[in-house]
Amino acid sequence: MDTVQHPSATWEAVSNGIVFYRRQQLYTLPGKLPNIADYLIAGCKNGGPIALMRDTSKLVALGRGGPAFSKSQIQVYSPAGEGLLLFSWDQGRIVRFGWTFDERLVVLNEEGVYRLYDLQGDYQQFSLGNEAAELGIIDARIHENGLVALTGSLTLLEVKDWEGGRPLAFANPGISEPPHSWAVIPPDQSISRHVEVLLSVDATILTVDNLESTDQRVARGPFVHVSPSPNGKFLALLTFSGLLWVVSSDFQRELVVLDTATVGAEGPVNQVEWCGNDAVLVTWNDLASLILPSRDNLAGETLRYLYFGTTFVVTEADGARVIGQDVCDFIQKVPASSVSIFRPGSTSSSAILFAAWESFVQRSPKADESIRSIRSDLAAAVNECIDAAGHEWDPHWQRKLLSAAKFGWGFLDLYNPTDFIAMGQALKVLNAVRFYEIGIPLTYSEYQYVSPAHLINRLTSRNLHLLAIRVSSFLSLKPDIVLKHWASVKIARSKSSAVDGEDDEVCRLIVDKFEKLGGGEVSYADIARRAWEVGRTGLATKLLDHETRASDQVPLLLTMKEDKLALVKAVDSGDTDLVYHVLLHLHKRLPLGSFFKLIEDGGDQLAPASKLLQVYAREQNREMLRDFYYSDDRRVESATLALDEAAQMTDPHAMMTAVNAAEKFFSEDKDRPFEAKMMNESVRLLALQQQYEKDSDGKVKFFGQSVSETIRTCISNGMSKKADRVKSEFKVPDKRFWYLKLHALTAMRDFEALDAFARSRRSPIGYEAFVRHLVEAGHLKEAASYVVRCDSPKRVGLYVLCEDWRAAGRECKERGDKKGIEQLRKSCPNSLIARELEQLMASMK
Repeated sequence: MDTVQHPSATWEAVSNGIVFYRRQQLYTLPGKLPNIADYLIAGCKNGGPIALMRDTSKLVALGRGGPAFSKSQIQVYSPAGEGLLLFSWDQGRIVRFGWTFDERLVVLNEEGVYRLYDLQGDYQQFSLGNEAAELGIIDARIHENGLVALTGSLTLLEVKDWEGGRPLAFANPGISEPPHSWAVIPPDQSISRHVEVLLSVDATILTVDNLESTDQRVARGPFVHVSPSPNGKFLALLTFSGLLWVVSSDFQRELVVLDTATVGAEGPVNQVEWCGNDAVLVTWNDLASLILPSRDNLAGETLRYLYFGTTFVVTEADGARVIGQDVCDFIQKVPASSVSIFRPGSTSSSAILFAAWESFVQRSPKADESIRSIRSDLAAAVNECIDAAGHEWDPHWQRKLLSAAKFGWGFLDLYNPTDFIAMGQALKVLNAVRFYEIGIPLTYSEYQYVSPAHLINRLTSRNLHLLAIRVSSFLSLKPDIVLKHWASVKIARSKSSAVDGEDDEVCRLIVDKFEKLGGGEVSYADIARRAWEVGRTGLATKLLDHETRASDQVPLLLTMKEDKLALVKAVDSGDTDLVYHVLLHLHKRLPLGSFFKLIEDGGDQLAPASKLLQVYAREQNREMLRDFYYSDDRRVESATLALDEAAQMTDPHAMMTAVNAAEKFFSEDKDRPFEAKMMNESVRLLALQQQYEKDSDGKVKFFGQSVSETIRTCISNGMSKKADRVKSEFKVPDKRFWYLKLHALTAMRDFEALDAFARSRRSPIGYEAFVRHLVEAGHLKEAASYVVRCDSPKRVGLYVLCEDWRAAGRECKERGDKKGIEQLRKSCPNSLIARELEQLMASMK
């Protein structure tokens, strides 16, 4: 016979035995907590800790048993009564404190300053702003993802998330005195998907959000307790007279109307909280009463749970956690799968499967008969046994239910065991974290909701790194978060004893652990940042040396002002974007001289960075490039830059200044005398061009032209003397000058001037050039007139080029070249010219 208590032994039936509730004792807390009646308490959902602060409105008897602490302190306990954190508060009167989803304690004071404490005592501090500080905060409500504060002017401010953002103002509720009570429906539970505030004002309820304030026009108030259900669909309201009213959140459907005086409790109500979404838990000293709707009457049904002294209730998504002076219980509606299996007299397929397994263990032949009777529903029965195992707290019954499921699937042809395996893993993790030394009493439903990764974060926040690592490994999750948190704690704890060699030792421990447990995939950048934040710059640098991703290394090195190392790492990574990021950051932060010196001192190691800087500056910041060349004594590059800028200028004075600068830079380099001379001549040419433009009253444009173009322009505009001056000053060779004048006069079609020029002196380029250029320009007749001045052997070919066949024939006749005339006759374009050439040939002896 099994000596372990049957799961149904703690059940209590309601609704004619269809629905059951159970009270599961999670932990015993003898002497671990102070007298909670003397304290203000905030409980964290999902099996989280509780925070206690002295209630200054109550007198505390000295010498009472249990731990005690001063009124300026806040103590945090696990649900098992183990102390997690104790810290002092010195920031003014506390208005409200509560918990975030990730188990950080929010403490808000009357000046609008709030802090977020983690379980190590580290905090972030934010403010609701100057206006809130001036008006003062008289009350607040804190939910997992934000808070709503009631100011001294009776307006509402909302803080979204916990990033320190600017508070948002709600619609003005238009009230003249503080509400009797109020509550907040978080955005994930409201219909509008915005935070909604419920204010008990006079006899009604005001619903306020960021857009409007709505009077719900109810007449049962005023209410001393306003409590929304976890899903936001229902409200539990308690009047001053003790009437409990449970209604839908839109106030359209009543579920319960009950006078709590009929429950038989003494004294005022302490709390009105929800037990899941199906029942309301009302507590007095020594008594907790569970009230749930009934099909028969509005008074509902009631279950009584007795306690010793005051209790505190934390609403959970699938139940309620009750913390008493000596015990921590969990009250919940018994899940349907458990009811199906363990309800006395149950004939469901899952109950039969469980009984069949027990018969099989006892070697009874009834097992086979039972399995045959539920053959068609066997798969559903297996799944129900698996689900029921997740909702049981005792490992004994968990194993039994999973064994029954495993027994049942042996009779199935096809069955996917994924759910079975997942449940086994989940229960192993849940049993580990429920252990009293850990004290996280998560239910299976909550575990599915918060996710394993969130649970691992909660373990690391308690410094339970070994368990967190084992859970991560067991669930095949990356251990990065755990290892990083462990390393951060290691660094923080060793900072006070930092001596020679300490950094090396801590770095070695961290690297060894990361390599062993993280497989070398954990980033060191976050840990290095933590080391730098606590003043361990040397340790941070050593850790960064093990970081394989330059994109993680470099930003932190810049923050640490390890400028050269950051630039070296960026260059070594080969990522040009990262190099540019470092260069622009350093250019913005450092004095220009220091910035350039850093790059210059890097030598070949930073040569790629220097080149990238030049590429960027040439396109975006010429002034910086000029300063860089000057600081690095790069005369040739400075001169080239000046010339490049001069080529893009339109202002004559600025262009001459730029060319003068280039001449200066070239002259300072002993290896560049030729370039310096060219720059000098360029300046002289620009000055001469400027003078010529002035002489022509700006009608002729010279500025910016080359020497050849200047000569051509002078000739084209009848400025022969100016062209001769340019030729003389810049020592233009005769051949080039004659070519330039030939081309210019031909383009002008000034053939008389061209003839005069050709007769002015013996041509240094000969006259064949005249013929060929005129032919190319299409002036055949004019070209033919210059053939006679060419060498005799070339005249025939040049006449042919000019298409003067008769002149070519006469030239052949004068030379007595019959073969030449015959050749001309064969290639001439028409018969008329051919006959003339034949007559010339016949007239020759």
